[in-house]
Amino acid sequence: MGTPRAANGTTVTASEAYRTARGFMVQGTAEVALGSPLLQQYRGKVQLIFTSPPFPLNRKKQYGNRQGEAYVKWLSGFAPLFREFLKPDGSIVLEMGNAWEPGKPAMSTLALRALLAFLDAGNLLLCQQFICYNPARLPTPAQWVNVERIRVKDAFTHVWWMSTTDRPKADNRGVLQDYSPSMLKLLASKKYNAGARPSEHHIGASSFFTDNKGAIPSNVLTYANTAASDDYLKYCRKHDLQFHPARMPVKLAEFFIKFLTEPRDLVLDPFGGSNTTGAAADRLKRRWLSIEPNRGCVPAHVVQKPQRVMWN
Repeated sequence: MGTPRAANGTTVTASEAYRTARGFMVQGTAEVALGSPLLQQYRGKVQLIFTSPPFPLNRKKQYGNRQGEAYVKWLSGFAPLFREFLKPDGSIVLEMGNAWEPGKPAMSTLALRALLAFLDAGNLLLCQQFICYNPARLPTPAQWVNVERIRVKDAFTHVWWMSTTDRPKADNRGVLQDYSPSMLKLLASKKYNAGARPSEHHIGASSFFTDNKGAIPSNVLTYANTAASDDYLKYCRKHDLQFHPARMPVKLAEFFIKFLTEPRDLVLDPFGGSNTTGAAADRLKRRWLSIEPNRGCVPAHVVQKPQRVMWN
């Protein structure tokens, strides 16, 4: 009879598609896969759920997305289920873009309403909000930015870090950035202007003398996501596969995996797409699980016989 499919062509069953030594992808919807026998042994064992669900856009996309209040209800319905898979000190990180009111130069509050509903449904705490800024993003919405010139381009996505506890596992020493030239000069000279600042902070005479091997990053992350030829794209071209139209920057996944997990911890992406999260976790020596319903994102020759395949 073949594999049952929903109206949009995605599978309504869950099966293993392919695996590496550290993890495997499941083909199926997140709703079905998370409730299937394939993943039951991982309940309570996931350190990080990192994912970018379909954005709450006010127009349909080829990768599938709900709209309006249906989106809020759909996304918040995952919160209790995600919680069941987390370890007691585990984290959930969601990346979500902005939406605009149909036909109006006004932003929709749908993404924010979805966040609040998700937090409530899962009884979760918001640990910190991040912004992922893409300096190379095309100027959109085109009508308001390019044509009428009454808005500036929308160039960031929200990234929300949540947990069941106010002290989930985290260590910012895993994501330190290179010191700036001025900070390196200060460390070498041991000279700077200490004392009171207009902000009412007081800078001690030796506060900046310790070399911590890098600077603590801010919650504004900048990733251009303009790669024209990475491992994933090369793989798709070689096997004549369609590219996924909405891949997240791999460095975004790497940042949170390094920040919120350690080697051998388990990372789950319920909306895997091209499996950027799984690839990043694999390279960072974390175990991983990924779920994707769209067969176009899972090569047919891999689906037929699970293999040791990995791409970015």
